Amino acid sequence: MNPADHLIVALDFPNRAQALDMVERLEGNIRWFKVGLELYLAEGRGVVEAIRERGYDVFLDLKLHDIPNTVASAVRTASASGASLLTLHAVGGPVMLAAAKEAADGLTQKPRLMAVTVLTSMDAAQLHATGIATTPAEQVLRLAEMATDAGIDGLVCSPEEVLGIRSSRAKDALLVVPGIRPASGAKDDQNRIATPADAIRRGANMMVVGRPITRAADPASAAAAILSEIAAAHA
Repeated sequence: MNPADHLIVALDFPNRAQALDMVERLEGNIRWFKVGLELYLAEGRGVVEAIRERGYDVFLDLKLHDIPNTVASAVRTASASGASLLTLHAVGGPVMLAAAKEAADGLTQKPRLMAVTVLTSMDAAQLHATGIATTPAEQVLRLAEMATDAGIDGLVCSPEEVLGIRSSRAKDALLVVPGIRPASGAKDDQNRIATPADAIRRGANMMVVGRPITRAADPASAAAAILSEIAAAHA
């Protein structure tokens, strides 16, 4: 077991220079980096290619959500960057998800598609404000099963929903979990969170960590501490 296979560092920066500086500062410790909407809109697929050229895998977190034809086209375009994982919103519905899957399957170099369920920044009150009367856990499970039924490879969910998914029709999905905070870390704007060890023990495959690493005084040391916690959880 290599702990680096389970950790994705979020490069939530406004430009290529800052993102690649962080990549260099973490050299030798990290295998996966996340490129999100802010960085991708600023720099395009070139920043994904630059990270890949340095030998890393990229989780391209664009959370695609539109009519099926548009999402299918976006999947084909985004996949040209060589990203290994690509996100889309599960709430786009089964037809949109199936169109995305069909588009990816037609590619020579295709990413694994990851359906985002309920954002970790949302709690029950925020979910209810959107007209959804169920709990976050119930909504996550509904979306998870719908996405896997449509052939989507994996899911993005909070640590709190991992156990429920592992007992559902979506039990075999690749689970990527944001909202990870070391025991001594700040909660920031996340509501449904867990420590790295908790997430692994519940059944998460991979976890996304941003600010606890990238805003640390010594990012390499912060990353090493999280990797050690992952290794201990697997022991």
